[in-house]
Amino acid sequence: MTALPLSGIRVLDLSNVLSGPFCTYQLALLGADVVKIENPDGGDLARRLGADPGASARNMGASFVAVNAGKQSITLNLKHDAAKDIFRQLVRDADVVVENFRPGVMERLGLGATSLLALNPRLVYCGISGFGADGPLAHRPAYDQIIQGMSGAMSVTGDAAGAPLRVGYPVTDTVGGLSAALAICAAVLAVQRGGAGRIIDVSMLEASLATMGWVVSNYLNAGVEPKPMGNENFTAAPSGTFDCGDGKLNVAANETRQFVALCNVIGRPELAHDARFSERDTRKRHRAELKREIETALRADSAASWEARLTAAGVPAGLVLSVPEALAQPQLAGRQFIHELADGERVQRVTRAGFRFLDPHGDAIEGGPAARAPYLSEHTHAYLEQLGFDADAIEQLKSEGAI
Repeated sequence: MTALPLSGIRVLDLSNVLSGPFCTYQLALLGADVVKIENPDGGDLARRLGADPGASARNMGASFVAVNAGKQSITLNLKHDAAKDIFRQLVRDADVVVENFRPGVMERLGLGATSLLALNPRLVYCGISGFGADGPLAHRPAYDQIIQGMSGAMSVTGDAAGAPLRVGYPVTDTVGGLSAALAICAAVLAVQRGGAGRIIDVSMLEASLATMGWVVSNYLNAGVEPKPMGNENFTAAPSGTFDCGDGKLNVAANETRQFVALCNVIGRPELAHDARFSERDTRKRHRAELKREIETALRADSAASWEARLTAAGVPAGLVLSVPEALAQPQLAGRQFIHELADGERVQRVTRAGFRFLDPHGDAIEGGPAARAPYLSEHTHAYLEQLGFDADAIEQLKSEGAI
């Protein structure tokens, strides 16, 4: 069986809640051995978050399960000298350390990046924070809602009446985690090619702005301040969400040939020759009138019917689904996007990454998590035994509050 790209890479994951755990979940899905190092007093806060109170009470909250499957859990109280020494021993054999504390926390613990690279010169150390390790905002706490507002993302989400509006999931945490995973993969590759270890400084604010490329570029290079446009596409028309007879349909007729095909399918071929709509730029200027004309026709049939007819004619179209409807699509089932992992008599359901690896024959290589999300401290004893601690020494560490 073909090994996953990060097989054999060990990651020590000190992170909490979402940005860091999302990063290390991606690394686990790529084959890395991710060891989650948690505080003995409750562990990752996400263990107690999510919509299932019973799961949260068991320290296995739905929020935790989402991004921690396939990892191992050990508990170390990094304010305790013995625990710090154990962590340093783990670092000597690790490839990557990931943390999302505020800048300076690891240094105050005596475990800063520079000191850890002195122990292991091939180490890749990644710190994820809201604003980066330096600058006037460096020491402010980072929460997704705050970064969404300060990045400008909320200012362009919603319409003129509803903006600013928060994106409906923690997008800046997620983008920060993805940016970190990408940088880590590049740094690990450099080390594998004979390079030295390095420190990665991820800013959630900068990572978020970096993903807003077209919006940011329109301001930086054209002097146009982005405005909220709701479900409309600022680059083209008709491109957005349209009311049909029984619901809504997304249509992206961004090219003239697609617009002409759309007009023909809805029985309004004359719209393609209307002076207001005959050119790309004029369609954008008259998008409101064009939308009214199209919706008048679309209300004659269901969204599902129009989706089929428009798609057959080469016009990009898709239903607007709820999350349950999206997850139930046969497309996802056929590609094994959702994995079920046994947790005693319960089942953990998690998603894999948004890509699959294929072997040279085109067959999918397993890309789901290797195991369920771990119980708090599930692997502490095993790792301490590997480091040479006997049962009495482990019990002593526990009684001292180090583990």
